[in-house]
Amino acid sequence: MNFAPIGLQLPILLLPRAGVDLTKWAVVACDQYTSQPDYWARVEALVGEAPSTLRLILPEVYLGASDEAQRIAAIHEAMHRYLIEGVLAPHAPGMVLVERETARGQTRRGLMVALDLEHYDFSPGAKTLIRPTEGTILERLPPRVRVRAHAPLELPHVMVLIDDPECSVIDPLFSEPLELLYDVPLMLGCGRVRGWRLDHPLLIQWVIERLTGLASPAIFNDRYGVTDEPVLLYAMGDGNHSFATAKTLWENLKRTASDPVAIMHHPARYALVELVNLHDEGLEFEAIHRVVFSVNPDHLLGALAAFCAAQDSVLTVIDHPSWAAARQAWQAMAQRSEGHAIAFTSGHHHGVLMIEQPRLTLPVASLQAFLDQYLENQPEARIDYIHGEDTLEQLGAQPGNIGFYLPALAKEDFFRTVIRDGALPRKTFSMGEADEKRFYFECRRID
Repeated sequence: MNFAPIGLQLPILLLPRAGVDLTKWAVVACDQYTSQPDYWARVEALVGEAPSTLRLILPEVYLGASDEAQRIAAIHEAMHRYLIEGVLAPHAPGMVLVERETARGQTRRGLMVALDLEHYDFSPGAKTLIRPTEGTILERLPPRVRVRAHAPLELPHVMVLIDDPECSVIDPLFSEPLELLYDVPLMLGCGRVRGWRLDHPLLIQWVIERLTGLASPAIFNDRYGVTDEPVLLYAMGDGNHSFATAKTLWENLKRTASDPVAIMHHPARYALVELVNLHDEGLEFEAIHRVVFSVNPDHLLGALAAFCAAQDSVLTVIDHPSWAAARQAWQAMAQRSEGHAIAFTSGHHHGVLMIEQPRLTLPVASLQAFLDQYLENQPEARIDYIHGEDTLEQLGAQPGNIGFYLPALAKEDFFRTVIRDGALPRKTFSMGEADEKRFYFECRRID
């Protein structure tokens, strides 16, 4: 069942059959713990031979590994095997109402739907109903394309945001007597997830009507103080590159189709996502920090000073005796300064970088613009994007590394910023810590 004006489809979901150990089945998003292979080794040991979404994804810690091709082939084989063996059971078209309880006691609510890729474009400046919220790095798509290209299934870690300040779409559904599909503790102390079947016609009508209201051009233009601006209804929260991968393959299918009319009914036209309200009380925006590996930290900081000077900005490096002292000083400076304050840690060197008169709006934009340029001339260096402060401190302390601590984005300004300024710098924000991300559970056929 399709609802074309709001780019939504009721998906036919596949869920694990009775008897599958659901704690072993659900694993965290593949783009987490990318510099911590020990985490994925623990997941591997816990799962063992049990059916698991671990067998259906490529954790990005293994991207570029010598056995990447073999891993992708094993993923496709596992998908076909799970379908043949009946590990996954199909359900009638509908949605799933999701409640995610984190290890910190917060609860986030969501709704599983499929979104129409015809309403999405990740080209810079595109103003479609569904939009990326950060720059799409084309170089990151090929390995994801290789995984999805011959896959009979998709399973999403994509979370898409709607701006519903009245909490009128998702929250009221939790008062309805719905059938519980699963209620399972997540592995490695990551909390719990519950899901309820949502397929009653009146409840589906409720969701569609309220999403249609959010997509009203008059309401949209009034809310954001714009005129004749194309409506943004769905904004990428997590999984920007996974959604862009789905779009890339859909465009490839259309381009090579022998029947351009029939191809428009192909299941790959849609991508499965979890809708989350920006105003959900359990949703917090966390900063994404940076660690640069295999560099001379002093040389990097000197290059940053030169980069700022070329931008008519001024960089001041303020040293502190410990990481804790640097963090405390950063917090005070970030609150009272009009410049950009960024804490850093490198071995036994800790401090705060203060960029005065920055040309860009966000601290992350100033830092990322420099790092993009700097790393082009440092072939041995690499960068990773870190969610947790403890991990940042641990990695930054290692010789030849430097870690940068960045502030979180205010979620109240999120939609307005994307509408007016376009996509944010990549890895500007994270919806929670790494262990609070979406865990794979539902699947959908795309072949």
